[in-house]
Amino acid sequence: MTNPQRVAILGGVRIPFCRNNTAYADVGNFGMAVKVLGAVVEKFGLHGVELGEVAFGAVIKHASDWNLAREATLSSGLAATTPGFTTARACGTSLDNAIVVANKIAAGQIEAGIAGGADTTSDVPIVYSRALQQRLLRVNRARGGWEKFKTAVSGFSLSELKPSFPGVMEPRTGLSMGEHCELMARQWKIPRQDQDAFALASHQKAAAAYARGFFSDLVVPFRGVDRDNILRPDTTLE
Repeated sequence: MTNPQRVAILGGVRIPFCRNNTAYADVGNFGMAVKVLGAVVEKFGLHGVELGEVAFGAVIKHASDWNLAREATLSSGLAATTPGFTTARACGTSLDNAIVVANKIAAGQIEAGIAGGADTTSDVPIVYSRALQQRLLRVNRARGGWEKFKTAVSGFSLSELKPSFPGVMEPRTGLSMGEHCELMARQWKIPRQDQDAFALASHQKAAAAYARGFFSDLVVPFRGVDRDNILRPDTTLE
């Protein structure tokens, strides 16, 4: 690519960040995606406009979210001919999508696009045993009510109903993000006091940004919340 096209970020929006099982307890990735995409459409007057691409994704998602970007695009107000593809990268889905859209613009493949992402631990996919999965598939294939009933109860064990809750952890180590961060801090010899001071400053800076109106054109209200409910501006190092 000898003469890449100029790429610019024109703007964006997000909904408030909320603690799990609070304001967004009954909202999934699709609902959040539709809200933010619709807000972008409203903000930039894109109703009925066909864009080159919508790149959107989530890491923790249900099987029904396999085409999340495209389905959310169809509900956003954009032209139905706007394509969309779904991605997933731990802690980097939106950033990766922005890079993909930017690269497509630079290469001349598209003129404009939207990048984003959503994730919630309030609506995680709860999986049941492989045995129950196979049983249900056999029931679905069985013909007639009696055959379905026999297939459903034959050899059934209550252990098949034991659910498996997804853990937000690295599969190879079994450790959470926080546990990995603790290992990193030990390896790099970062004192606990420095970590706490950094965290405190983060809350204070975010609260100050809200106070001076920095987020006024960036954060859109959703489910009765108009600012992040994870902030603790009054906390102290103690």
